[in-house]
Amino acid sequence: MSDNKWKIGVDVGGTFTDFTLLNDNTGELKFHKVPSTPEDPSQAVDKGLSELTKFYDISAFEIEYFGHGTTVALNMLLERRAPTIGLLTTKGFRDVIEIGRQTRPHLYDYTLKRAPPLARRVDRKEITERITADGSILTPINMEEVELAVKQLGTRGIKAVAICFLHAYLNPDHEILAGEVVRRLMPDAFLSLSCEVLPEFREYERASTTVVNAYVGPKMQDYLVRLEKNLTRNNVITSPHIMHSNGGMLTVKTAAKLPVRTCLSGPAAGVVGAANIASSSGYNNILAFDVGGTSTDVSLVLDGQPLFTSERTVAGYPVKSPAIDVAAIGAGGGSIAWIDGGGALKVGPHSAGASPGPVAYGLGGEHVTLTDANLILGRLNPSTLLAGNIALDFEKAYVKMESQISNPLDLSVEAAATGIIKIASSGIARAIRGVASAKGNSPSEFSLFAYGGAGPLCAADVNEEVGCPRIIIPPAPGTLCARGILLSDLSFDFVRSLLVIAEVDGWEAVMNNFEVLKEQANKLFINDEVILSARSFKYYLEARYMGQSYELRIPLPGQLKSNSLVEFIAAFHVEHKKEFGYELVERPIEIINCRLEAVGKTSKPISEKATQNKTEPEIKETREVYFGSAFGWKETPVYERAGLSHWAKVIGPAVIEEMSSTTILPPNYEATVDNRANLILVESS
Repeated sequence: MSDNKWKIGVDVGGTFTDFTLLNDNTGELKFHKVPSTPEDPSQAVDKGLSELTKFYDISAFEIEYFGHGTTVALNMLLERRAPTIGLLTTKGFRDVIEIGRQTRPHLYDYTLKRAPPLARRVDRKEITERITADGSILTPINMEEVELAVKQLGTRGIKAVAICFLHAYLNPDHEILAGEVVRRLMPDAFLSLSCEVLPEFREYERASTTVVNAYVGPKMQDYLVRLEKNLTRNNVITSPHIMHSNGGMLTVKTAAKLPVRTCLSGPAAGVVGAANIASSSGYNNILAFDVGGTSTDVSLVLDGQPLFTSERTVAGYPVKSPAIDVAAIGAGGGSIAWIDGGGALKVGPHSAGASPGPVAYGLGGEHVTLTDANLILGRLNPSTLLAGNIALDFEKAYVKMESQISNPLDLSVEAAATGIIKIASSGIARAIRGVASAKGNSPSEFSLFAYGGAGPLCAADVNEEVGCPRIIIPPAPGTLCARGILLSDLSFDFVRSLLVIAEVDGWEAVMNNFEVLKEQANKLFINDEVILSARSFKYYLEARYMGQSYELRIPLPGQLKSNSLVEFIAAFHVEHKKEFGYELVERPIEIINCRLEAVGKTSKPISEKATQNKTEPEIKETREVYFGSAFGWKETPVYERAGLSHWAKVIGPAVIEEMSSTTILPPNYEATVDNRANLILVESS
């Protein structure tokens, strides 16, 4: 056996499962893709791992780290195929998760309906107990009611139980007692306690997050068990780590207990990778977009750091947990083109996915997609997708495009395919502009960072409407999410709600709470075998002016001090003015939450560098490519990306191919290769 040590990052997407392999001794990176298996994602992971180790002649015993981004929890919510769960809650609060809040996503659309509660009303049981807003016990918990409620849930075949009592974030005693009864009477049920899932105030969001955790829990646990068994069967002896929504990694044990934190696992990994690669290349402000097979994820990176949100809606359900702020739309390579009742051409949000996939895959797909449109226009080479592992059927795609889109709209096939690409690109551009303007930014001040299998294909089309000065396309863009997993540290967020005024007494409570959180974090580090030198902590306070409804997150210095109060108050005023355009320096500040992010540093892959031999780019072949009505069909040179050296310049029109993606360079663009092997696209002067 060699002395090589390998790390593997795996990201399961809707169409493809991506692998990035890192030689921890040399920093060498290798990439691989296989079609996803939506019915059981672990099958694609198993298949890809087997192919990867054989292809690169790697012993599985040499794999010392296995990081995994998963969509299991998200798909559970989107499909809502799991059985109902049980909910134990305080008497009088049975319907909190159904009443929700009065806000609606679209104020004047009365046809919209709320997502149905994940726990049916008959399975929501009220328990006599009451803890007050200061954490004291007003009414002791009625254990007889708990016993009866749990027995009733057991007879109904419930497989998961959520417990959310009023003010349990201040005093968890009643939830712990009720949880013990569930474990005794329903030992095989998945148990979700709000004091463990989300110990924060705001009853509806806490209840919703706890219920979502219980709903996705059983299937996530089953999946993780299968994943570990498959790794063991493949002789991988290391335990996997799971990507979670805030851009860090969790151990399998923690992910199995708190699967709600993995709902945005894959998109978070991509943003981590994009931020790291862009900032190491000197581009700290980027608008990143990932076009996969099913959807497009859009994010903003400012000063080299992704933006975060503490609350978002996932498949219609509020989930309150720190997450990288990613906007998603239903536009991807597999997005289906269709004609609505008014005769207008539409693209998505429905997708052909991995099975059956686009028409050109020849796997039974009957509806033309964005991938089919790119193939028909010569932008994709039938023999290069996935390094030739999947051959594309041009004739079949052409015939379907003609019958489904071209003839009904009385358009040429070229015009129909161009229309599909333009519509998809316009939708992506709107999402990107929305992400930028939401924070008061102009796209002209940012670089456009394109990745995912289809991102580089449409980057120039998207930028026509976005207007960024340059487009950055990283090496192996189609596997960037898997690479982002290897760029992520172990991390976990701990939070405590306290609701105190920012003054001397309140600051003392803040210091005491952070000490408790730090103690919890160190226990987690010990369980996860994180060495002392790799541990670090980030401190945040979530606060608001007295009388406001929602709070801002303010980072604190790395070394907390009792005299940091003045610095915090000044920082809050500055952040409030930056966010809302005004400050109220005379208004008291209310501190809502203490939040601690515990980080366990991991070794990172060395940034890729371009080859230094300054040779002229070698043309692999030429083919006819259609660049819209403005340019028409052009005899276009095709280049192999691996053959482009440092500072090589390619003048459009051109097609640049690689295993995981294809970059389109229109006639009005040119591209250079920077010293980090990124393609930099700018409009020709």
